[in-house]
Amino acid sequence: MATIIFNAFSFLQKKLKSKNLEYVNAHLSIERGTTARDLIHQMHLTEKEVEVVMINGKVGLLDTILQDQDRVAFVPHGTPGPYRVMFGFKNKETN
Repeated sequence: MATIIFNAFSFLQKKLKSKNLEYVNAHLSIERGTTARDLIHQMHLTEKEVEVVMINGKVGLLDTILQDQDRVAFVPHGTPGPYRVMFGFKNKETN
């Protein structure tokens, strides 16, 4: 088992709260070999709901295998602000 620190932003918090799942600085135990994509599904979310997965402060790939003590955050589509540019992601509808 590995432990990650998980956060979700914006409307994803409401979705997770309605499912009684932790979403702010939550220490989650995961199986070794769990990917970011696996975590999305384990949190009862869809890949369409999560625009970006941040892993240790950087944009991560969905196939990234999460490691013990990783900091993981889910960012939903439509999150505004300068962080979109700073972290290197942008709204796919405007491409």
